[in-house]
Amino acid sequence: MIIHVVKENETIESIAKSYNVDYRKIANDNEISADENLVIGQTLVIITEDNIQKDREIVVNGYCFPNINKDVLFKALPYLTYLSIFSYQVDGSGNLIPINDDELIEISRNYQTEPVMVVTNIGVSGRFDSDLAHIILYDNNIQNNLITNILDVMKNKGYNGLDIDFEYVYPEDKNAYIDFLNKLNARLKRNNYFLSVALAPKTRDDQEGILYEAHDYKMIGEIADHVILMTYEWGYSGGPARAVAPVNLVERVVEYAIKRINPNKILLGIPNYGYDWILPYTEGTLAKSVSNYQAVNIARNYNQVINYHEEAQTPYFNYTDDEMREHEVWFEDARSIKAKLDLVIKYNLEGISYWTIDRLFPQNYLVLGNTFEIKKQSP
Repeated sequence: MIIHVVKENETIESIAKSYNVDYRKIANDNEISADENLVIGQTLVIITEDNIQKDREIVVNGYCFPNINKDVLFKALPYLTYLSIFSYQVDGSGNLIPINDDELIEISRNYQTEPVMVVTNIGVSGRFDSDLAHIILYDNNIQNNLITNILDVMKNKGYNGLDIDFEYVYPEDKNAYIDFLNKLNARLKRNNYFLSVALAPKTRDDQEGILYEAHDYKMIGEIADHVILMTYEWGYSGGPARAVAPVNLVERVVEYAIKRINPNKILLGIPNYGYDWILPYTEGTLAKSVSNYQAVNIARNYNQVINYHEEAQTPYFNYTDDEMREHEVWFEDARSIKAKLDLVIKYNLEGISYWTIDRLFPQNYLVLGNTFEIKKQSP
């Protein structure tokens, strides 16, 4: 696998000639038009039989929403070990709000991909609810009802495992959260299900903040079969422009995590999106979420060169829109994906987890599939 960065005046045909590869194959592999005008700084993945070097087998999880485009899903499933359908929300009585997941579960099994039930403490506001988590964690009757409801859904729907994504748990509820996960895991194991837990991206034990303090890496790592490091959102919609998942900061989380958790349980979170900020950043404004495809198209439409931040290992560019507003866009490309996958190799992690697979990003699967074998469920 070769990741080619487009230079001035290059075309798909001229690039193909330099590698002695059919230009139509390059276009087809990268799912772009053969006569597409390329952007300086854009990446193309070049695949030939003699440049495929796979490291080892890994676990790959992909989160998706129930309304995912089926064509996008079909292209992702060959590269997934687990499909985590987001999400069942719990109420203050331990009941679950149903989601339309039957078809996704059936489709995933056709691709030997294991369906995973996701349960969150997202409340009626549509946001993670600290008070809702508190109610659940301090009432045994509610917990028992919740666990029974979870197991009923898993059995009736055909889920293979469970992912718990409780965020913004009050710091003082940390021990109660551990107790709940222990109780839940014991019931899951009696029914031959596995447990995955999503973790905020910490770099030290005493990291302050409601997002981090109740996520005890060591204790949760001992309970769960897998943990998912949510290593993204440094650059987020409500903050200033910056890389969503700068590799230098992602690596700091990994270095901390492997001291607390067996690396063979760790899935590294990888974002499949970018943001478009209006400059200068003003508190209270929100950046627009864009797909990696959209980002390249914006650069093309405004005739902008795509830059690459060497420390963050992330592409970005600036442009001025038709209303003369300045913008800054950070996103993911083949280079940034490879940099994150290299961390899996360097630290011998179990695998990766995409948030989310709902947007098509063919280059990602080219890089992934030519770097690793993907663990699959036995037919």
